[in-house]
Amino acid sequence: MKAKKVNKAVAGIEKVELHQHVDGSIPIDITWKLMKKHGLNPVETKKEMEKLLVLQDGEEGALLRYLDKFHYPQWITQFYDNIASVIESIVTEAYHNNVRLLELRYAPIIHTFAGLTLRQAISSVLSGLNKSMKRFPDMELGLIVIAMRHQGPHIAKILARQAISEAQSLHGRCGVIGFDLAGAERGNPARLFGESYGIARSGGLQLTIHAGEDEDSRAIWESIDILGATRIGHGCSAIEDKVLLKRLARDQIMVECCYTSNYQTGAVELGEPHPILTFLEYGVPVSICTDNTTVSNTNQNVENSKLLQWLSLSEITRIHQASKKHSFIHKNGKPRFRREKGLNKGPKKQLGFA
Repeated sequence: MKAKKVNKAVAGIEKVELHQHVDGSIPIDITWKLMKKHGLNPVETKKEMEKLLVLQDGEEGALLRYLDKFHYPQWITQFYDNIASVIESIVTEAYHNNVRLLELRYAPIIHTFAGLTLRQAISSVLSGLNKSMKRFPDMELGLIVIAMRHQGPHIAKILARQAISEAQSLHGRCGVIGFDLAGAERGNPARLFGESYGIARSGGLQLTIHAGEDEDSRAIWESIDILGATRIGHGCSAIEDKVLLKRLARDQIMVECCYTSNYQTGAVELGEPHPILTFLEYGVPVSICTDNTTVSNTNQNVENSKLLQWLSLSEITRIHQASKKHSFIHKNGKPRFRREKGLNKGPKKQLGFA
């Protein structure tokens, strides 16, 4: 992969990551090692494998081409130990980018094809997270369970119930903190998933959703008015609707902004300013997120360095500080052994630009 420019001052900022997918963030070395171990490598060299895992020049601008990069990692994440292992690798990379609060998101049902149950698919991630917390005691970690739109509302309800059974509030350590809906927006409107979101809410899970990435602002309205989402993943189309922007600002509904991937998927046209600038102008809370570090060939240091062309170092720092207030980890009850150490105290002030 090509080296990315990182500002040294940005590298020193303590960061909050609220939108990062497991499947799209497994380090290439780990994927290659596990594929070789299981005899599943479709190509002969790691360099060839890299091209299958990382979006290449000329492939940008279409969501489906971006999503194609997720196929191969799923070949190795059908096994409990492999899943736990890749989680530790992802957390380690985040830690080295000075991420100190990390929420990973994951669609467990697509990791059950080789025999794992839903419960095992979820607990394997939690196993990796809890091992990571022992290794990095100054990190805060949590899991958001994803339902996939194309699998329909009934499976989403099953996932919501299973997510509740592994909720952080029911465990002494790291657990499930939130519920999400991802996948192709077109033809799979948010309003059809009201029951699953109601189940997740009743079980104490926090609610986010991928919306406004490949659909217009109506998808975001449905997400907040019908599903009750308090955070929006991507939300790019919101900038077309000033009434919606004011609503997001009034209710302090956070937009999880993924700078690099939004250009790669076509959610934002190349050469156009990123929506994060409009969100900040309207007082909408935002977080700076990577989405998929491997597919997008990025990390937290790179994403924040790119934003320096519009935002000052102090503004970027305040965004991360304010993001803690919107973390689902803080809204689900902290793991006991973390609370005893007096950690997880987020700032009281909300970021805003006059």
